[in-house]
Amino acid sequence: MTETPPAKPPRPRFVELSPDRVRRVWNEVGTERGEGGWAVTLDGRTPKTPAGARVVLPTEALARMVAEEWAAQGEFLDPSTMPAQRLAATAIDRIGQARDAVAEEIAAYAGSDALCYLAETPTSLVERQARHWGAWRDWAARELGVALEPCEGIIHRAQSPEAIARVRALALELDDFGLAGLAMAAPLFGSAVLGLALQRGAASGSDLFEVSRLDEAFQEERWGVDEEAAERTAARRAEAEMLDRWFRALEP
Repeated sequence: MTETPPAKPPRPRFVELSPDRVRRVWNEVGTERGEGGWAVTLDGRTPKTPAGARVVLPTEALARMVAEEWAAQGEFLDPSTMPAQRLAATAIDRIGQARDAVAEEIAAYAGSDALCYLAETPTSLVERQARHWGAWRDWAARELGVALEPCEGIIHRAQSPEAIARVRALALELDDFGLAGLAMAAPLFGSAVLGLALQRGAASGSDLFEVSRLDEAFQEERWGVDEEAAERTAARRAEAEMLDRWFRALEP
């Protein structure tokens, strides 16, 4: 008599990250080394990106960073609390197919870098910009080979083709995950220089964010801060801090 094999337990269901309200359907979150890198696991299986690719990261530290976001979810999935997962999905689904275009966008921020547009007055702001922004322009010239010329006022001043090309080349040296992070950092700071400084660990995300918003902070000191503006600033600072962790987790 042939024995009937025991029924297999139902396979757990998994969800892709999406803006829809989705109930959490996993218990254990972990990481696992496998083909292509380190996979995030939910009850032993790997979640998918919106394009259907497995969430596999190049380092264990980055996989753990993404896994922590999955583990922190409550009864329902909240994509707004998963910036590292969203950035990982962008790197996996999109960056590899558009590396040249992404590098061009980053280089464009060097062409109108916020660190190059200096106030004419008041003197206290002019001095603050010279001290902080000038130091980072000097760093870019010394450490990156990117020499940017400042100007007074808001009229656009073109930067040298050599500087723009150098930023583009530096962007293309990065893998897809590093390039995705830089593509987020440059617009956050309004500066390719500060984005590259963060990627290279030259200063913390929080400190570089404060450098990027020097004008804004100056106005707040004079006129005060409303609640809505404070919330926006806090959200942007959190992005800078997340990117700092992202880049550090990418390091070997």
